[in-house]
Amino acid sequence: MLTGIVLVLVLGIGSQWLAWRFRVPSILLLLIVGFLAGPVTRIIDPAGLQGDWVFAFVSISIGVILFEGGLSLRLSELREVGAAVLNLITIGVLITWTLASLGAYFILELNVSLSILLGAILTVTGPTVVVPLLRHVRPTGRVRAIAKWEGITIDPVGAILAVLVLDTILILNDAGAVGTELTGFGPVALHAVKGVLLTITTSIGISAVGAATLIVLLRRRLVPDYLQSSIALAIVVGTFALSNVLQQESGLLEVTLLGIIMANQKYVPTRRISDFKEDLQVLLIAALFIVLS
Repeated sequence: MLTGIVLVLVLGIGSQWLAWRFRVPSILLLLIVGFLAGPVTRIIDPAGLQGDWVFAFVSISIGVILFEGGLSLRLSELREVGAAVLNLITIGVLITWTLASLGAYFILELNVSLSILLGAILTVTGPTVVVPLLRHVRPTGRVRAIAKWEGITIDPVGAILAVLVLDTILILNDAGAVGTELTGFGPVALHAVKGVLLTITTSIGISAVGAATLIVLLRRRLVPDYLQSSIALAIVVGTFALSNVLQQESGLLEVTLLGIIMANQKYVPTRRISDFKEDLQVLLIAALFIVLS
């Protein structure tokens, strides 16, 4: 296990450096190296990287990455790119969901339920993919702002959509199995709306409390400089976990909102926190892609 953890870190960081050196997208090299190190050569035993801890690690890592992404989002940018971003995370998601579901049904020949669920999952681009690509391609102006906003905000949107679709499928299957009246459109739609409202409410409430706590601690100098980033990390993962406990998969939206609030408030500087989270993001993305591939 110790050797496996060390190899994940070394291969992840080494792949990031090689990607920079040869000017290729880092995620491409990370996936190739992870695949070669695991399933192909078994330098890292894939069986040792499986289990519930992997899902927890992935979930927390994406939460931290989304918070760091939220710290880069400025509300002033929405005046210029807001309409495009809104279209991408609404109409764009609907189009992707529809086409991916049709592809899963007709090409992969999955059943209707699995096709719709797979389509919902595939609506996500996500910061783990978009951020490294933006660092490699370096677009400017509207393109960069749109891609950045879409890549970060679509992650919680896609996660919520996938969970709601899965819950709906389970409700319909359970209701059909026991012959209840919950198979109608009305109860299922009400359940979906209730789930969305609970997720949004939980995320907004906890992110506001988390941001207020962090601002008070920093503004009143209750935390020394060398602990600011660590305290911020503790608040991020703590509120992320609490949000997920209260409402399934609401943590992704919560940490995104927390990052946006901290980035756009005027009470305390966030440069130290941003620098720390950016370094942490590089390490987490490297480990994530090696472990998953």
